[in-house]
Amino acid sequence: MKEEKIIVPANGYLMLLVFLILFFGGIGAIVAFRSPWFGFSVFAGLIVAFGFLMVQPNNSRVLLLFGKYIGTIKRNGFYWVNPFYTKTKISLRASNFDSERLKVNDKLGNPVMISTILVWRVQNTYKAAFDVDNYENFVRVQTDAAVRKLASMYPYDNFADEGHTEDITLRSSVNEVSEALEKELEERLAIAGIEVLEARIGYLAYAQEIASAMLKRQQATAIVAARHKIVEGAVSMVEMALAELSKKKVVELDDERKAAMVSNLMVILCGDKDASPIVNAGTLNH
Repeated sequence: MKEEKIIVPANGYLMLLVFLILFFGGIGAIVAFRSPWFGFSVFAGLIVAFGFLMVQPNNSRVLLLFGKYIGTIKRNGFYWVNPFYTKTKISLRASNFDSERLKVNDKLGNPVMISTILVWRVQNTYKAAFDVDNYENFVRVQTDAAVRKLASMYPYDNFADEGHTEDITLRSSVNEVSEALEKELEERLAIAGIEVLEARIGYLAYAQEIASAMLKRQQATAIVAARHKIVEGAVSMVEMALAELSKKKVVELDDERKAAMVSNLMVILCGDKDASPIVNAGTLNH
């Protein structure tokens, strides 16, 4: 037997009636007839009592008879089985697992702290009970291994200044990374009959030893990008100003005065602080 076998055992209420007849009928017969032979009826009733079991919704019972797999009960209700069966309870409910924060290296070798949130449930009770030693511990260990592998496949973030322009990163590509993590976990947990309902990154950050340096780097990248936009806008505005002055013939400027004007406008437009104007009360030459 290598696969899960679903069985529906005898009705428990019918066997409860048999138990009551054997047990209390035997006691009554002993009292009435004063014969110890009716004690076998009481003993048989006690044996029957060990066969009752109740299966709640989204639960199952795996049945064994002296080490041999008999089947699995997944249908909820009140049942009676062979009293000599070993009955192992396995929950079919969805379970939530929040892994510990692990320190791993991303694709670029940067140490990061990462954890995952996994929602799973048992789909095949035979595999969960017999193909692995402890399926709950198996889920925890394989989840940690999958997270370590996933983190080594992608960089934490893109760094265009170093030529790293990955399409998928741990920080920005949440959906793609979650899909890759789910696929990896499905392959790892299939041996234990575990179904992966959802897997996603629960925590992600640079490790403490490089967090400060990476924050400064991100700030510097943002400042450079902002300056780039400011310079582009300033150049456009200077071009427009020179074109309008020339078009409307407000003033005639030679190359030297144009260069001075461009320099002054760029300083004003690109400066961090407001410029303090100086009024020229003389001519253009003085």
